[in-house]
Amino acid sequence: MTPETKPLTGRTALVTGASRGIGCSTALSLAVKGAHVIAVGRTQGGLEALDDAIRSGGGQPATLVPMDLTNGDGIDQLGFEIFERHKRLDILVHAAAILGGLRPVAHTQPELWERLVSVNLTAAYRLIRSLDPLLRASQTGRALFVTCQQARQALPFWGAYAATKAGLEAMARSWADEVDGSPLRVLLVDPGATRTALRHQAFPGEDQASLADPDDIGVWIADLVASPEDPGLPGEVQRPPVRRRRA
Repeated sequence: MTPETKPLTGRTALVTGASRGIGCSTALSLAVKGAHVIAVGRTQGGLEALDDAIRSGGGQPATLVPMDLTNGDGIDQLGFEIFERHKRLDILVHAAAILGGLRPVAHTQPELWERLVSVNLTAAYRLIRSLDPLLRASQTGRALFVTCQQARQALPFWGAYAATKAGLEAMARSWADEVDGSPLRVLLVDPGATRTALRHQAFPGEDQASLADPDDIGVWIADLVASPEDPGLPGEVQRPPVRRRRA
């Protein structure tokens, strides 16, 4: 990809959950398209491996932010530092999430419930609160949240996780309506069954070859936020049009 064909050159993208899975592949795909990536994740080694891959592909070095998203003050500080350095943020991709295992709602321990809500829902609120003015300052702002079908079709033993994802979708839709009329667009994406650690935790015996590859999902998400066209109705859940599978 030549500089002339890198549509995200000059833009800054923040990706959570960037140390593995869909977040990592999305961060790499955004960098390939020319974006400067601010990669947030809990695993320092995973972030460094991502940066190595970005550099090997000719992308500009990423800004690595090892951080647990339950650290609300850290999210606020990150927003301040982005303002100090860049004055705006062009892209937010919030891919971080935890499953916390599958169990009856009544058997969910309070500590686990608090952790699920903090990572899957409260962190998204803190990101919106801190980054809203930075995303509004961009003429091509895109904020994308990764969700799943359990947010709309909860199954037995998925109750706690599904509740956090349903809350995420409701909040994202409200924010999408609030920013309607500005250049900022808020997107919800459901990648479907994808070969990730979270998916494997839920379905340990599943045939991995039948699942979408995270690299393909990352490319699709990067294409979505890079497109100059309007991504669709505010808060509409979007899915990959074609599911490519790899052995």
